[in-house]
Amino acid sequence: MKKIIIVFTAILMTTLANAQSSDKAKSLLDEVYAKVKSYDNIYVDFKFDLKNAEAGINQETRGDVTLSDEKYIFNYLGSQQLYDGKKVYTIVPENEEVTIEDQSDDENAMTPSKMLTFYKEGHNYAWDILQNVQGRKIQYVKLTPIDSDTEIKSRLLGIDMGTKHIYKLIETGKNGTKTTITVNSFKTDQDLSKTLFTFDEAKYKDEGYFILRN
Repeated sequence: MKKIIIVFTAILMTTLANAQSSDKAKSLLDEVYAKVKSYDNIYVDFKFDLKNAEAGINQETRGDVTLSDEKYIFNYLGSQQLYDGKKVYTIVPENEEVTIEDQSDDENAMTPSKMLTFYKEGHNYAWDILQNVQGRKIQYVKLTPIDSDTEIKSRLLGIDMGTKHIYKLIETGKNGTKTTITVNSFKTDQDLSKTLFTFDEAKYKDEGYFILRN
């Protein structure tokens, strides 16, 4: 009986500790979410690392995205993706091609407009390590997808405790792929052109681009 009580107590303490860790992590993420939503627009310049030792993949590049509500302009790998709130326009200068399509209906799809808010739903949370990065305190929260069918094993989200801005995202796939996004620059409430999120089809037609509608 004594052993049973000890085991039960240990299980109860572990459960309570996990619950406290989850509540603490969720509280921090709620702060981050509220901060993101308080801005009229956000500009993020980032570094992107993709690694899979087994597949021999080791890629590093950079990109930037400007966000305003659901609208965005995303520059990556020499291409630009624009979402005006209705359609997604993918512009590839190398091929002189523009693809126009509807935004994905997949709730789990990681679109640029979800880059700073994806953690709000669909995950279990746990408080993780604290790192000092050039004098900045970066607190990590471990996100485990609730959906067991997803290809994502886990995500580590690094939060700058001084600004409550996202500093780093480390995503580990079930296939061993590790994707790391590190924020180089985070600017808010910039003076944006009123036509920034407007696609000018005539301009690209005049320049000889092929327009493909899906």
